Amino acid sequence: MQDYWSAPKWIIFSPERVLSSGLKMYMVESKGGAIACMLLSLLLLGTWPALLTLLERRGRLPQHTYLDYTITNLLAAVIIAFTFGQFGSSTPERPDFLTQLSQDNWPSVLFAMGGGMVLSLGNLSTQYAWAFVGLSVTEVVSASITVVIGTTLNYYLDDKINKAEILFSGVGCFLIAVCLGSAVHSSNNADNKTKLDNYSSNNADNKTKLDNYSNDYKDGVGTNGISSFKQTNFNPGSTNDLEDGGASGKAKFGTAAFLIELENTRSIKVFGKGMFIGLAITFFAGICFSMFSPAFNLATNDQWHTLKDGVPHLTVYTAFFYFSSFCFLIAMVLNLTFLYYPILNAPKSSFTAYLNDWNGRGWALLAGLLCGFGNGLQFMGGQAAGYAAADAVQALPLVSTFWGVILFGEYRRSSRKTYTLLGAMLFMFTAAVAILMASSGHRK
Repeated sequence: MQDYWSAPKWIIFSPERVLSSGLKMYMVESKGGAIACMLLSLLLLGTWPALLTLLERRGRLPQHTYLDYTITNLLAAVIIAFTFGQFGSSTPERPDFLTQLSQDNWPSVLFAMGGGMVLSLGNLSTQYAWAFVGLSVTEVVSASITVVIGTTLNYYLDDKINKAEILFSGVGCFLIAVCLGSAVHSSNNADNKTKLDNYSSNNADNKTKLDNYSNDYKDGVGTNGISSFKQTNFNPGSTNDLEDGGASGKAKFGTAAFLIELENTRSIKVFGKGMFIGLAITFFAGICFSMFSPAFNLATNDQWHTLKDGVPHLTVYTAFFYFSSFCFLIAMVLNLTFLYYPILNAPKSSFTAYLNDWNGRGWALLAGLLCGFGNGLQFMGGQAAGYAAADAVQALPLVSTFWGVILFGEYRRSSRKTYTLLGAMLFMFTAAVAILMASSGHRK
């Protein structure tokens, strides 16, 4: 019988391809197909953080944004489970999604849920870290930590199917990128301080304005007892559209006036906060991110032999459903709590206020879909070529830095030192990604 689906040469169907009842479950099994999944995943995972950063800079509460984001993040996993995970005939060796839901595979399910938990904590942490250290540095540092720790764990879990001499050369490049990322932030922070000092020295009104920022927003509440958070208008050309450098009356990217205007509008107030707060949050996020891929690897391949004899391994699609479901649960519990008990001086809110806040909701929902499909593609590629090689998608800071510079004016009017460090950081990051992809193996 001839297949009724035509596919590119780099896509290979599962070994038992065709029975009288139709095609078997689709799985990516070739190295070329895995790399294609990684590249698409890279684009998606590098774009969704820019959307959430955009909303925070426009004043939308991170609690509201993350609640919207996590809904569509789960939706992406459900779509993948009922399409890729359900198409084709179910067999004892490779059961479909609905069949696996009733099987005794709880040890693997728990690994998948554990991976979802640490990913949820990492994603939540980065949303606050973006406000303190910027989109570019947050993504670079957290992604680099992920690769250094997560790739090493995956290499041994996958029985060393990746080429060690190539793989760990890439890990070394990522480690260098961590150091450069911290240096970029420190240099850029010094540049911004110089801009603000020069701005305040021009006249007394400016100095008073700067001095009052840390006091006015110390507890997320203005001096008049009114919440500093204001609902924003997302219509084109609105006065809150800080990222539109061409709007009338807007301060230019990179200027002290722009930094002040941004601080006045954003939902998380960062003036007066130490740089170490942002870096500490970023490093915590990196540790969380480094655990989710090894946990997912254990869920789909059962290297520790926790399943009973005769119980098939979880498919990527079933594991991803459990992974995303627990990620959703953790995110909902934490963010509903943060509505009433916010952290880092963010304003208080309520569930009713969240339901009525439609400003920017579409962008938050889109971010959840991009992240969900991006994670799914990463796992599909990792199952074929090794999860250590799939960590190449941590190149997402290359995409995030692009959005940070274009949309948010990061590093505009910075010093030559900052530009030199930024260029070196991106160069090392690009080299690391290329080396990691070159180490791709093939799972038997």
